[in-house]
Amino acid sequence: MIRFDRVSKRYAGGQLALRELTFEIGKGEMVFLTGHSGAGKSTLLRLLLMLERATRGQVLLDGRNLTTTPDRQAPAVRQGVGMIFQDHKLLADKSVFDNVALPLMIAGNRYADIRKRVRGALKMVGLEERERDWPLALSGGEQQRVGVARAVVAMPPVLLADEPTGNLDPDLSRELFGLFRNLNERGVTVLIASHDLDLIRRMRQRVLVLSEGKLVEDWVPKQGRRE
Repeated sequence: MIRFDRVSKRYAGGQLALRELTFEIGKGEMVFLTGHSGAGKSTLLRLLLMLERATRGQVLLDGRNLTTTPDRQAPAVRQGVGMIFQDHKLLADKSVFDNVALPLMIAGNRYADIRKRVRGALKMVGLEERERDWPLALSGGEQQRVGVARAVVAMPPVLLADEPTGNLDPDLSRELFGLFRNLNERGVTVLIASHDLDLIRRMRQRVLVLSEGKLVEDWVPKQGRRE
């Protein structure tokens, strides 16, 4: 589903953010990405969204080489990827319902289908009673759950999350990771960048560790380190 083949990324200012990354994530797998601040985690996710381009190597998503995919096809690529940001990125002037509906509206879905999917996504994250509220009326944890609902409402095969629990307390963090597990059990491929090592260990899933843009570890706690 996701494959990086000797991928490097150098920014215009000369900073080398990723160095010769090679790894593969299978369809339906759940993987955590960790490492120090500035290790390259966000850059890696941005490559999968075509918000950045690799300087060298190949980034493949479901068989499509994103390194050579034309910019005009980026919206189509992003329709197959749900993205959850640490700072929610909700539109303050739109209701919870409209925030979650946005990906479906952009895709041109019928309103009846949008209404059904949005309400289903909000029910999944426990916010079905808040669809008419404004984002600023919600707590930080509730806003993050709206972000999750928006990311999954179009039922994308791949879900990415960039430090999704960075502003949440431990209980809400566990709750959010539980939502990720439930989505993964439904067949969604999940890749989560996180600093929360204790919570990552409890999830007992595969872990990729970056350091200065390099992949330095690739292991699964319950099975031992990968060769």
